[in-house]
Amino acid sequence: MEGSLLAMAHVHVAPGARTHWHTHPRGQTLYGTAGVGLVVTRAGDVQTLETGRTVWIPPLEEHWHGAMAGTRMAHIAAQEADEDGETVTWLEPVTDEEFALANEAAQAG
Repeated sequence: MEGSLLAMAHVHVAPGARTHWHTHPRGQTLYGTAGVGLVVTRAGDVQTLETGRTVWIPPLEEHWHGAMAGTRMAHIAAQEADEDGETVTWLEPVTDEEFALANEAAQAG
């Protein structure tokens, strides 16, 4: 019987830090454990990730996440590997402009 290839991490993020754009072959679940984070998709959807909130990112959706400007953030990330053992495909860096726009959208509500 084959086992699950679930990868999990408890990630601590400094104010204003963020990942690159990336995808997960089988999606990703983020659970906020401290501070306030951002989860942003290529379509421009911006969600906040507060303590106790869960955000699901569908398979292969290009996105990034990180701490809002001025606050630390921590989250538990869970993603399942594909048949080749891969859990993430990293893409290009998030620009300062993309980060600023996401922060503005989150603060606007």
